[in-house]
Amino acid sequence: MRLDICPKCTHILSAPATSCPRCGVIFAKLAQADLHKKRTVTQPENDGVRQQLCHIKTGENSLVIGIKALFLLLLILYGFKLMLTSIQNFPDSGWWLHAVNLVFHEAGHLFFSPFGRFLQVLGGSLGQLIIPTMVIGVFLWQRDTFGAAVGTWWLGESFLDIAPYINDARAGQLILLGGVTGSEVEDYHDWEVLLSRLGMLQYDQTLARLSFGIGSLLMLVAMLWGSWLLWKGWQTRSRG
Repeated sequence: MRLDICPKCTHILSAPATSCPRCGVIFAKLAQADLHKKRTVTQPENDGVRQQLCHIKTGENSLVIGIKALFLLLLILYGFKLMLTSIQNFPDSGWWLHAVNLVFHEAGHLFFSPFGRFLQVLGGSLGQLIIPTMVIGVFLWQRDTFGAAVGTWWLGESFLDIAPYINDARAGQLILLGGVTGSEVEDYHDWEVLLSRLGMLQYDQTLARLSFGIGSLLMLVAMLWGSWLLWKGWQTRSRG
């Protein structure tokens, strides 16, 4: 802070001083006020995100928390089963969730069809990632952090579900919708089409492992997040 000019009234000071002889402002207090303003400007955004992710429903019924805990336990057990399954064997382990993802996969093809062949093909995989992401956003908007954690688990599982499809780009052995394989029908396997156009077909297995790794990490985050939320919720539960 310059002491030759008062920062409040711009009075020119003849010598260094601790306060302004015209308006009486104390420079040290003014500096503290400015620092406080800067902190209140920069902190709320970060604090808002943290509070949004860590929001706890206080006073929730013990039975409700117990039901959520049981559901989370099922997600944890099934999640580890999927994460510990090899990419090659994954289609046989996640069949029921794959059926759910398939609906949004095919809807993604339809939604992105006006944007050209490449996006139409990519839209299938995008569709089954966009929907869980939207679910997370809706739950966060409703301040339901546990629901957002479950949505994050689903997003992770969707990444896992895509990995075998990517991994099969060159081999073309997976049975696709319609009962045929990618090696039987030309220009039919999504990831063969995508990676061929990008000149990255030789990286199919590497990209598959990356997708599987991202999915596993998201599922682990969701499990820890959900567990923490229930633990904090149990501490503030309704005892009535």
